[in-house]
Amino acid sequence: MPEFPLRLAVASKDGQAISEHFGHATRFAVYAVDPEVCRLLEQREVEHYCLGNSASQSAMAGILETIRDCQAVFVARIGDGPTEKLRAIGVQAVAGYAWEPIEAALLDYARRTAAGEVPT
Repeated sequence: MPEFPLRLAVASKDGQAISEHFGHATRFAVYAVDPEVCRLLEQREVEHYCLGNSASQSAMAGILETIRDCQAVFVARIGDGPTEKLRAIGVQAVAGYAWEPIEAALLDYARRTAAGEVPT
């Protein structure tokens, strides 16, 4: 059973919904979440790593370091390569809440996690 509050990162274009592709994100909002409360802790700036047909490995390393302390990162979309890199540092990539309001999605994730489910 994970320890609460969970520290969750979110990629969002507008700060309202989970609406940004992982590789296009230039910031991650980091929240402390338990099954009843969702609180924004900070915004963390990053260099986006997806450059069309190529990727910036230094930007990816920076992103991984920036969200290393989070249990999961919520995105609208993410590729298999970045998902594996996140998994290797113990961060779960979550795309199943794409386009949903941030707070409702994070609270649902926390409740399901507390119940022993593994939301994706």
